[in-house]
Amino acid sequence: MKKWAVIIMAAGKGKRMRSDLVKVLHPLLGKMMLSYAVELCLEELQPEKVVVIVGHQARKIRDAFPDRRITFVEQQEQLGTGHAVAVTESVLGSFAGTILILSGDTPLITAQTLLEMVQYHQGQGAALTLLTVYREDPTGYGRVIRGAAGTVHRVVEEQDASKREREITEVNTGIYCVEAPFLYQALGTVRSDNAQGEYYLPDIIASARRKKKKVKSFPVADPLEVMGINTRAELAVAEQLLADRVRQQVMTEGVTMQDPASVYIEPSCRIEKDTIIYPNCYLRGKTVIGEGCRIGPQAEISDSRIGDRVQVKFCTMITDSWIDDDAVVGPFSHLRPDSHLGKGAKIGNFVEVKKSRIGPGTKANHLSYIGDAEIGAQVNIGAGTITCNYDGQHKHRTVIEDKVFVGSNTALVAPVKLGAGAVIAAGSTVTKDVPPYALAVGRTRQKSLKKWVVKREKRNKGRQG
Repeated sequence: MKKWAVIIMAAGKGKRMRSDLVKVLHPLLGKMMLSYAVELCLEELQPEKVVVIVGHQARKIRDAFPDRRITFVEQQEQLGTGHAVAVTESVLGSFAGTILILSGDTPLITAQTLLEMVQYHQGQGAALTLLTVYREDPTGYGRVIRGAAGTVHRVVEEQDASKREREITEVNTGIYCVEAPFLYQALGTVRSDNAQGEYYLPDIIASARRKKKKVKSFPVADPLEVMGINTRAELAVAEQLLADRVRQQVMTEGVTMQDPASVYIEPSCRIEKDTIIYPNCYLRGKTVIGEGCRIGPQAEISDSRIGDRVQVKFCTMITDSWIDDDAVVGPFSHLRPDSHLGKGAKIGNFVEVKKSRIGPGTKANHLSYIGDAEIGAQVNIGAGTITCNYDGQHKHRTVIEDKVFVGSNTALVAPVKLGAGAVIAAGSTVTKDVPPYALAVGRTRQKSLKKWVVKREKRNKGRQG
């Protein structure tokens, strides 16, 4: 292919979204809507230049996309699609190749369709090519008007169309290939004498026909691929379609899902073969899951790295954490950010871990809180153990060396260090370092008062009398 560039139109507010947030920044399967068009260009299409037209909340969009490969152009007044593309002349006016024009609210379009369209356009020697589609219900779309020989004569917007023209089911998708020199010359001839008082980009077709230049159409088979998002309902439909693409791809790569429709996987996640995802799981961000894992049901994992053969059991939440091979987490566990479980470690029922390293083979099976801790290998954390890491002003570290046994219902008041092989008696409050292989007992001596209950009952009866 000869040189080509991409323009992405993202200047509109999106009034029908009924939101204070500009439409193209609305979240869609874990990413901003505009991310789909931008990433498609930068990572797959890789044209010579990517230009994004911004308008409403221009600064917010610029800040959201700091990649230096993007050139932003601002459309200060939103006067239609023709006017939007015209403002890019300042950066593409000297460009001599093909320009592909996309919309920032069409996230389902694929690289394959766009590359085939550009190749077709250039192979036909066309000045302009429209991507079109046939819809059973064309309401809301500009209709493609063809001549007797089947050539594209014009596109008429719905509000300007006659009753007969509105019955046409071939519609314009808003995606174009245009030769740059022709584009900017033709935009100078576009007028705003229509129902909306706007400058319509498809009106450059008339200029091409006057100059006897080729105007072609490139049909796309699947209407859903060119679905534009204008409402919250359409946003939800697009999210389901994108989610299904991700699930299908994941299963193709060797992952099993018992109930695929109930599983939410963001496209930035990666899952290796022979892993099973049980129902109602949520995998978000840059999560990576290794081979042969068992995830869920009802687990949520965000921005975490999971090794091979890991089990994440029922109702477990993991955020920004690292789990080594053969570890077990859950059920009802919570790994908060910056937690690291070593190989074969076990974090069980109602255990919360935060900003801690848990060594290989270490177990905390029940009802414990581990925060700001460095725990060695083969440690046993008894039920009800708490690392008291916060003094009201500062966080402090707890260090537990290898093969320590911590009895149930123990409070470890940081900063404190338990030496290798030490044993902590159940019910202890530990405020001082414990030497290696020592027994630490941090509780008062038990005392039994004989007949205390009988005496209490006699006292109570006496008061009642």
